[in-house]
Amino acid sequence: MRLLHTSDWHLGRTLHGEPLLDYQRAFVQWLVATAVDRGVDAVLVAGDVYDRAVPTTDAVAVLDEALVGLHRARVPVLLTSGNHDSAIRLGFGSELHRAAGVHVRTRVAELDEPVLVHDAAGPVALYGLPYLLPDAVMAELGTERSHAAVLHAAVARIRADAARRGVDRTVVVAHAFVTGGAACESERDIRVGGIGDAPRSVFDGVSYAALGHLHGAQRLGAHVAYSGSPLAFSFSERHQVKSVSVVELDGAGHVDIELVDTPHARPLQQVHGKLDDLLERAGGDLRGLADAWVKVILTDANRVPAAMDRLRQVWPHTLVLEYQPEGGLVDAATDLARVTGATDPIEICAAFVEWVDSTRPDATQRDALHAVLEAVRAEELSA
Repeated sequence: MRLLHTSDWHLGRTLHGEPLLDYQRAFVQWLVATAVDRGVDAVLVAGDVYDRAVPTTDAVAVLDEALVGLHRARVPVLLTSGNHDSAIRLGFGSELHRAAGVHVRTRVAELDEPVLVHDAAGPVALYGLPYLLPDAVMAELGTERSHAAVLHAAVARIRADAARRGVDRTVVVAHAFVTGGAACESERDIRVGGIGDAPRSVFDGVSYAALGHLHGAQRLGAHVAYSGSPLAFSFSERHQVKSVSVVELDGAGHVDIELVDTPHARPLQQVHGKLDDLLERAGGDLRGLADAWVKVILTDANRVPAAMDRLRQVWPHTLVLEYQPEGGLVDAATDLARVTGATDPIEICAAFVEWVDSTRPDATQRDALHAVLEAVRAEELSA
C-alpha cells in the first residue's frame, strides 16, 4: 500500500504581506502529478487546508483545483480539518464529495467512518481525525478537558471500529500537537492553559499516524510522523527542506517513509550587520540574496533613514527589517522607571529617542524638542 501524506497547506496565507497563492497553486498541480507518477493508493491531508476559517475565493479555487485533479486521476483523498479551518465550511458538501472519492472528516461523529482501500494483503482502514478542541468535544467523547484525553478517546473509538471490522492495518490522519515535535514561529499555538499536547503513545496499535500541525517534517517514532508544510511560512523555517511523505505500508503493517521535496518558492535568507557593511557585501558573498526573500537585522546604533529602500535596491525581495543595536536595547524596566520619575517633558522625549535608537538626543535634537514643546504650549494658551 502506497500513501501520500501531506498537511498544512494554509491556502491563502501570505509571508509578511507577500502573496503565496501562486506558489500554492504550483504545489497542488505538482501534488496531483506526483500522486499519479508514484502510483499512490490515496492522498492524506492532515488539516490546516486553509489559513483562516473564512478563506478567500482564490484559496477555495486552489483547493477545488487540487481535488478535481485527484478525482480525475482516480486517486482517493482523505482530508481533515485543522485548527485554522472552519470545520463547518470545510465539511460542506462532504456527502457529494464522497461520491467523487474525496472523503472529508471534520466531525467527531465521523471518527469511526474509515475509507477502506485494498492491496494484495487485504484492506487498510484510513481514519480521519480532525483537530479536536477539548472544550468543544470533551462532552461528546466523555473525557476530561485536555488534548491528550480527547485524542485517547478518539483513537480508542477508532481501534474499536477497526476490531469490529476485522481490519489489522489502520492509518489515522490527525491534526494534533504530539509531545516531542519541534515547532516553528508560523504555527498557531493550540495549547491553552492545562490542555497541552499529547504523547505519541496515543497512537499505539495504529499502523501509521499521519500528523499535521507542525510545519517541519519530522518522525516521532517508527509509525508516527509529521509531513510538514509544503511551503515555508516564516523565516524560522528557512533551513527546512519542504516535502511530502510517501508512505509504504507492507502486509504486516510496517511502514517505510520517503520524503519527496516539493517545488519551493523563493529561498528564505536572514542576514544581520550594519547597513553599510551589508550593502558593501551585496556584490560579494551575499550576491545570492538578490532572488531570495530576505530578513535583515541591522545592528547600527542609530536607526538609518530609508534603510528598507536602500536594501531593496540590492535585494528587491527584502520583506522584514529589524533593529538589534550593538550593545542591546535599553532595558524596558529601566525605561519605565525613568519615564515614571521624570517631570520634564524634554527628558521624557529624550528617553523615547534613546529607546528608538539607543542614543541620547544631541544639542540640535534637544533644541528641536524645545521648539516643538514651546509651540504646543503656545497653542494650548491660545485655545
